[in-house]
Order: sequence, then structure tokens, then C-alpha cells
Amino acid sequence: MPIDNSLRIRPAVENDMPLIVSLVNALADYEKLEGPDAAAVERLRKHGFGEPCYFKVLLAEIDGRAAGYAFYFFTYSTFLAKPTLYLEDLFVLPEYRKRGVGYLLMKELAKIAVNEDCGRLDWAVLDWNQNAIDFYNRLGAVQLNDWIVCRLTGEPLTNLAKE
Repeated sequence: MPIDNSLRIRPAVENDMPLIVSLVNALADYEKLEGPDAAAVERLRKHGFGEPCYFKVLLAEIDGRAAGYAFYFFTYSTFLAKPTLYLEDLFVLPEYRKRGVGYLLMKELAKIAVNEDCGRLDWAVLDWNQNAIDFYNRLGAVQLNDWIVCRLTGEPLTNLAKE
């Protein structure tokens, strides 16, 4: 895979929030979802750059322009007795695809996982996103077809908390 020589991966800083929000909105458009509203943007700022910090962001830039990003955080595996690096979002703007951006973001995440003594790097991929599935397969990723992702949100979450 050819990698653009001007490609740079760096940790995001709080001043990058407008750039981060624009990339999150681009991902939302790609997935045909609503992007974050003003209150959500403020929560992103607080949760990504405040105390406690719930997630980290890597930015990919080509010639100083945003090309993509990765949101990640750490969970814990009781069976491995090690942390897990969980990739929440990986997105590359369409005009920068096939230039090594996704590969270098994943490579940087793998380095972070190894440096933090993680037992694994986990993420989810939408079943309709064949390009992403193919990309992850080329990296050697294994699909966990025996696991079903579950989620509580909204009223069911609130109701359970009140019980």
C-alpha cells in the first residue's frame, strides 16, 4: 500500500476541537446519522480534554490538512488481566483514502496498545461497510461472530438505573 510521504499522525489537543467536530460530522454523514449538537460538542471537549479524560484522539494530516482520525479509550479484560485498547471511531475522509491514512492510524493504535501492555485491540465495524471489513481483514483482524453487541440507551437505561 502506498503511503503518502507528507502523512503525519499526532495526538489531538483541545485547540483541535473544531477539526475533530468536522471529522465526526463527516463520519456521521457517511453513516447517515446526525452529528453532535452544541451540547454534545461541549461534552466531547470536556470528556476528551478535561479531568477525568474518557477518550483520546489521533489526528491524521496530509500536508497540514486533516485526513482522518481515530477515537480510542481503554477497557479491561478480566480473563487476560490486561487493559484493552478500544477503537471507537476510525474515519478517513474519502479524498484521502488509499493513501495509507487508515493503515498508519491503525499502526499507531497498535503501538499504543503494545506500549500500554494491552492484551488486545478491539473495535466494531458496521456489517454493511465492506470496504472497512476488507481493510481490517488485510490487517489480520478476526471477526468475532459468536459475540452479539448489546446496548442500553435512553429510557431503558434510565429505567434500569432507577430500579
